[in-house]
Amino acid sequence: MSKWDNQKTEDLLAVILQLKNKAEAKKFFRDLLTEAELKELGNRWRAVQMLDAKIPYTEIIKETGLSSTTVARISRWLQKGQGGYKLALKRTVNKNVVHHHKSASSGKRVT
Repeated sequence: MSKWDNQKTEDLLAVILQLKNKAEAKKFFRDLLTEAELKELGNRWRAVQMLDAKIPYTEIIKETGLSSTTVARISRWLQKGQGGYKLALKRTVNKNVVHHHKSASSGKRVT
């Protein structure tokens, strides 16, 4: 097992899989993480969605506040990671979520 793949992580993943709905997940993650950590995770997931939609790094950085290094790392993991991002994207119910940003070139909403 690598450093992150250990019994503590296994226990955490097992308890996450026991959560039954979004309300339970919100309660659990708010207790587990700080508000800043939750926002960071949300921004990272948003970056995944935007990268999948081929949105330029500059727009992703502007919308999420993530560093260019973090966006590049997310992009690398999206393309050559363990497939977790791709699996989650495939299972995302509302794939149109990413299209709620303004296009930098036209100033219009992308649909």
